[in-house]
Amino acid sequence: MVFEYILKENGIDPASDLEINQNIDFGSTAAAFAEGQGDYTVEFEPGATTLESEGKGYVVASLGEDSGYVPYTAFSAKQSYIEEHPDVIQGFTNALQKGMDYVQAHTPEEIAAVIEPQFPETDLETITTIVTRYYDQDTWKSNLIFEESSFDLLQDILESAGELAERVPYDDLVTTQFAAVAAQ
Repeated sequence: MVFEYILKENGIDPASDLEINQNIDFGSTAAAFAEGQGDYTVEFEPGATTLESEGKGYVVASLGEDSGYVPYTAFSAKQSYIEEHPDVIQGFTNALQKGMDYVQAHTPEEIAAVIEPQFPETDLETITTIVTRYYDQDTWKSNLIFEESSFDLLQDILESAGELAERVPYDDLVTTQFAAVAAQ
């Protein structure tokens, strides 16, 4: 959806100006591309960097850079749980913010070394390349505050894809109070 949204924002109609093959299993797209299916592929990491390091492709653009801050990861809780356990919500949010603070204060090499154990199938050099790319693209915000502009962008993308029947007010779904405290 993000890819198609970016295309539309740049005057390209995904339905008529090009052919997008969406019937390849998500985990197999890099292999399909490497075997000659398609002129371009949209990949998450480490697929993109692996294609590049194997000489089977090049990273030519970043959907993250071209789209803006799309809230790919958000955490949800029932209102009743938030009201009954604000300490748990705050502690969880504080821990996430601590990770964001670490990313802001350390080099890509330091970050890669810390997260390497979480990616046993990927070597440190590849992890460092990926982290450096994200670092250079300003992928990670300095705080966890889910901005209204990002919420609107997400709704724009969903609406453009025909997946959103009606827009929802930001204040009805998003609370930033815990993120604001954690960012202090």
